[in-house]
Amino acid sequence: MKRLIFVFAIIFLSLSVLPAHAAKELKPIELKPPRLSEGKLLMEALKERRSERSFSPRPLSIEVLSDLLWAADGINRPDSGKRTAPSAKNWQEIDIYVAMEQGLYLYNAVMNTLDPVIAEDIRADVGLQGFTETAPVGLIFVTDLSKMSGEPDIDDFYSAVDTGFISQNVYLYCASEGLSTVVLGWVNRDKLAERMGLADSQKIVLTQPVGYSE
Repeated sequence: MKRLIFVFAIIFLSLSVLPAHAAKELKPIELKPPRLSEGKLLMEALKERRSERSFSPRPLSIEVLSDLLWAADGINRPDSGKRTAPSAKNWQEIDIYVAMEQGLYLYNAVMNTLDPVIAEDIRADVGLQGFTETAPVGLIFVTDLSKMSGEPDIDDFYSAVDTGFISQNVYLYCASEGLSTVVLGWVNRDKLAERMGLADSQKIVLTQPVGYSE
């Protein structure tokens, strides 16, 4: 009897020290096809493009989230797998991580899904300004250096340029949809990378919260 009690005690203690995110499991999110007939004309979106730092916690619908990510760097030529944003030598080295209240996901443009990473709300670490915790979506642009040349100066330059293309796509989509967004360079990258569990070959370039205006 004592041995049985001891075994149950060990099991209980083991469960009690599991990380909080292990108690719940994130599932992939299937995104919707882009709604190509929606939104403002390009010239109107350019006129409305701006940086805004006021966010409502109101969540984005799955349709809006799907359109946002496709506009950012989705596949617009299925026969070649090429994207809405250009990349140097077609490296497609920029991964888009999506931080939301329920957890962190990785945008899978090929499958048009959000693949689960961790079941933690890390939006507070998307930037050093308080509004990142309020915005329902925090985009994190991460370079995968293993896809590039191996020359640091070249890789840093092109990953910054390619991130800029994606970020501007996000800006234009937000202007078209009436959403708030701002690109952030003021980020504790070491802390955020640790929370995300990034590999040594991955480097955070910029982040970009997205949501409705307060």
